Amino acid sequence: MLTGLKRLVTVTGAGALFILVSVLCGLLVAGLAIPFAAASGVSAQAADRELNNLPTNMTLPAAPQRTKVLDVNGHVLAYFYDQNRIYVPLSKIAPVMRTALLSIEDHRFYEHGAFDPQGTLRAFLTNQASGGTVQGGSSITQQYVKMVLVNEAELDGDKSAVAAAQATTYERKITELRYAIALEKKLSKDQILERYLNLVYFGDGAYGVEAAARHYFGTTAAKLTLPQAAMLAGLVQSPDSDNPVLHPEAGLARRNEVLNRMSELGEITPAAAEAAIRTGFTKAGVQAFNNGCVGTRYPFLCDYVRRSLLATPSLGSTVDEREKTIDRGGLTIYTKIDPKAQDAAQKAVSSMVGATDPLISTMDMIEPGTGLIVAMAQSRPVMGSDAKKGQTYFNYSATQSMGGGQGFQAGSTFKAFTAAAAFDKGIPIAKKYDAKKTVNYSGKPFDSCERRTEVTGSWKVSNSTGVNGEMDMSKAAGWSVNNYFVPLELDTGMCSVTRMAATVGAQSSVASEPISSYDDKPSFTLGTVDVAPMSMAEAYATFASGGIRCNPIIISKITTPSGKSLAAPSADCKRVISADVANAVSKLLTAPVTTGSATAARLPGDRPMAGKTGTIDSNAAVWFVGYTPQIAGAAMISIDSTKKPFVKGKAGYRPGLKGYTVPSTHVYLSGSGGGDAGPGIWKPAVSAYLKGKPVEQFEQPPDALVRGKMINFPDLSGLSTAEKIAKLRKIGMTVVKKTKTSDKPKNSFLGFSPDSGKVPQYGTVTAYFSSGPPKKKTDKPKSDGAPKSPTSPTSPTRPTGPTKPGNPGAPPFGPVKPRDQGH
Repeated sequence: MLTGLKRLVTVTGAGALFILVSVLCGLLVAGLAIPFAAASGVSAQAADRELNNLPTNMTLPAAPQRTKVLDVNGHVLAYFYDQNRIYVPLSKIAPVMRTALLSIEDHRFYEHGAFDPQGTLRAFLTNQASGGTVQGGSSITQQYVKMVLVNEAELDGDKSAVAAAQATTYERKITELRYAIALEKKLSKDQILERYLNLVYFGDGAYGVEAAARHYFGTTAAKLTLPQAAMLAGLVQSPDSDNPVLHPEAGLARRNEVLNRMSELGEITPAAAEAAIRTGFTKAGVQAFNNGCVGTRYPFLCDYVRRSLLATPSLGSTVDEREKTIDRGGLTIYTKIDPKAQDAAQKAVSSMVGATDPLISTMDMIEPGTGLIVAMAQSRPVMGSDAKKGQTYFNYSATQSMGGGQGFQAGSTFKAFTAAAAFDKGIPIAKKYDAKKTVNYSGKPFDSCERRTEVTGSWKVSNSTGVNGEMDMSKAAGWSVNNYFVPLELDTGMCSVTRMAATVGAQSSVASEPISSYDDKPSFTLGTVDVAPMSMAEAYATFASGGIRCNPIIISKITTPSGKSLAAPSADCKRVISADVANAVSKLLTAPVTTGSATAARLPGDRPMAGKTGTIDSNAAVWFVGYTPQIAGAAMISIDSTKKPFVKGKAGYRPGLKGYTVPSTHVYLSGSGGGDAGPGIWKPAVSAYLKGKPVEQFEQPPDALVRGKMINFPDLSGLSTAEKIAKLRKIGMTVVKKTKTSDKPKNSFLGFSPDSGKVPQYGTVTAYFSSGPPKKKTDKPKSDGAPKSPTSPTSPTRPTGPTKPGNPGAPPFGPVKPRDQGH
């Protein structure tokens, strides 16, 4: 494109160059360049031919602007930008600012065309006389053209293009002039000046006059005073060396040059110039703008917003395009971040665990039915690299793809997924198992997603809360009885259970190890998967909403600088399980908070709630995940295995939380979800959120999922006793064997109870076997007439009749409640 022009300049020298300039200026018509043309041997026609080959159409992209993130109240939480710029119309730029700039850069801007012939000729002759390069004489339009070319090259990271746009050559200068002429045919002088003032760099990270006014003086472009405007105008040519923050003397000297020039041109009086010169500059008024999430009030919510935007298709087809849109598009991001709810959640977490403690704690809250993230708090709330101060870059609530770490095992909170899968198959709350204290499940069959298989090797499971024996699902959930939920899981099918967990929203924190990959691991119901705490809040929110799952979202609206709306991330709410199943889970999970291990987490008043505790091996992490119809939340406290005393092999090592006193808060931990995470974090955070909100009730599940579907007792005729029992168990009934006296031989089968009519499909049937005939009564030996030993009226006597609670040595009625809460 410039080959002919470069050859012309090289061959004919400076005289031909001036002819080119003259052609652009239209000076040849006036005959001003004829002497130069004759001397150089170059005709105006030749110069014109070369100029016609130069480009005239210049792309004028919108000036990059910063994006701002707002909370639910409209307050700015963060800015994202490549260049800190806030575009404003010329009408919102103080007239004194326009005057100051034109006085020092191009005072005849409104009088000449694309460039100033007088200034260009003067600069040309000066450069030729000195043997120097092209300097000065550029009009505002020419400067704007250069800024556009340089700015685009810088944003694209094209170093060669940046160098070309700044090259001190005649070819570059003339190309600029050609663009400038074309530009003035498209835009008015005011439009060009407006774009210039919004694009130009004012130093210290401030792009455009509005950002510069806010940064240096804490004001707006519309309110700039004379000395302020003069200082900004003086920064245009040397924004770094004249930066008043870094070089106060140079900055003031340059400002004073501008003021004197304004006085010379009659734009201001000498007295006004002198008064402005006496005005100083104070760094105290300089305002810094954060770029990104570090240093913001809620850095991890902020980071979640940015990562959500990077996955938003409306911002671009690729991640790179979206990032450019975020950092250059001047978007306004409206979020539902509620400082009141967030602060309450943070207060609850920090009251239990401090930033420098060797523990990690989180509290995440989601609105059922909308997916809106209400709170996302963690015990290390400051984003940064100073670990000694408790700073981190990990969002402990999120998956790795959203800034999280490896996640945390969630313990028995996973039993809710087993229950939901069982309900989906019609197994009711009334289903009973004999939950022995310790069971070895070696060889027990179950269905994975690929085949019928069995538990291999020895796998012994013990109940950890002290509640054992035959029980239904409600009692088992209330006291988190492992040896109830493991057989329930195996009977329901591992494939069904893992799919249910994934369906309602539980996510492994590591993408390469999805929930579905655990379909052959029966320990799943005990919560051995590393999950993101936010996903547990999401999953339980699905139950709270009656089976509607929503993706967690934090952004409500996105607009461009012109006010156009762009599609925000969608919660994509849809039904994933039946309302009956979800309501059955809600009914089941009232047991832990009403009669079970999490009563301390119960909300005040009569507000309905449901929840489940979780504790992993050695009490290394404790959870409480609970909900009401209006909010779902997951609270978690875990050891940090990288910090003493929880580092294996180090002196003073301890494996878990039980009996540990938190150093910064002095809170003594019981090592249970029902004793620590529930009442300490979940309860105060949720209570604060629900304050003033109406009480809402859960929907009740059908009786078929509570007591069981009623069926006809099956026909068992012609079957052996073993076959009869097998058939009953196959259709889901629990068969309990008992003995009673009978005339039939010992161990003879006597019958079932019930044995006919309508019975609950998953109810209990008692199979009676003979213990043999009753023992014959023997005659009591006759008294030999010996006197009985007298009883002292003061000697203690053993109580007769039924024992009562409180009698010395007498067992209490009912099961002994465990001392340890929640598992």
